[in-house]
Amino acid sequence: MKEMLKKIKEEAMNALSGVTGQTELEELRVKYLGKKGELTAILKQMGKLSAEERPQMGQMANEVRAAIEESLAEAKEHLDAMALEAKLEAETVDVTIPGEKIELGHRHPMNIALDEMKEIFVGMGFEVLEGPEIEESVYNFDRLNTDEGHPSRDWGDTFYFTEDSSLLLRTQTSAMQVHAMETRELPIRIVAPGRVYRKDEVDATHSPMFHQIEGLVIDEGITMADLKGTLHTVAEKIFGKGTVTRFRPHHFPFTEPSCEVDVQCHECGGKGCRVCKGEGWIELLGAGMVHPKVLKMSGIDPDKYSGWAFGFGLERLAMRRFNISDLRLIFENDVRFLEQF
Repeated sequence: MKEMLKKIKEEAMNALSGVTGQTELEELRVKYLGKKGELTAILKQMGKLSAEERPQMGQMANEVRAAIEESLAEAKEHLDAMALEAKLEAETVDVTIPGEKIELGHRHPMNIALDEMKEIFVGMGFEVLEGPEIEESVYNFDRLNTDEGHPSRDWGDTFYFTEDSSLLLRTQTSAMQVHAMETRELPIRIVAPGRVYRKDEVDATHSPMFHQIEGLVIDEGITMADLKGTLHTVAEKIFGKGTVTRFRPHHFPFTEPSCEVDVQCHECGGKGCRVCKGEGWIELLGAGMVHPKVLKMSGIDPDKYSGWAFGFGLERLAMRRFNISDLRLIFENDVRFLEQF
């Protein structure tokens, strides 16, 4: 038995010294130390030995086992190191190779125009307010002196949520004027940007979803001259010195007197084209002096206070600002178009 143990140890050491893979290593472990391995088979014969020989052979068998286990561990460590080295070599990164250029995004033309508008009005002392896109008819219409029967309240023009027409997607951010008059102390100077919704057909200058910036000023001694001077100044700040504006009489339920403000068409310079529909002008906003009824409904004395309000169409502002000929380009998310800004 002693010779058999020496032979097993010698064979195992030789085999392990030349092992080349984890599978081969595992096969050798099973061959020599497994339940049916060669060393286990020898140990099963210990019962045939005399009482004097048994301790000696047991000690020798344990030494052989320990030597094989140690050699197995060394071989495994060597194979793991080789595998790691091969992996590192295969995954080597040449840090001298130029990296891929990362394309940085930039603001959408709509956001650029909006941020410019905010900056202009904040510089004039206005506060920026935001409100809900789902609005009550009371705020969207009634408190703005737009009674039942007005065309803008028709189901063909407005997106309603309820059969009684009490809840809707706001058609204008003018509702924020009422919210401001309810919650702010006088004097008031606010602008309210946001998305609004109307059942418009999509064309070069219309969309069922678009953006507005409403403004409101209420104080003592406010006049139409303040409104006109402010809006013309804003137009020049946005479009540049020499921008031509036009104020036309109009009617809005919540302002009296009312006006519409146009800017000369950027596409044709006032000659007439498809963008301005041959008129030479593009409607930019509606404005006017806040109607006394609107002031009264919000608890403000119209004999003491007056004010003006306006509403910009942000898309048309961006079109004029960046010489965009078709509003649909703003919403189509074509990277070729957006990369120009």
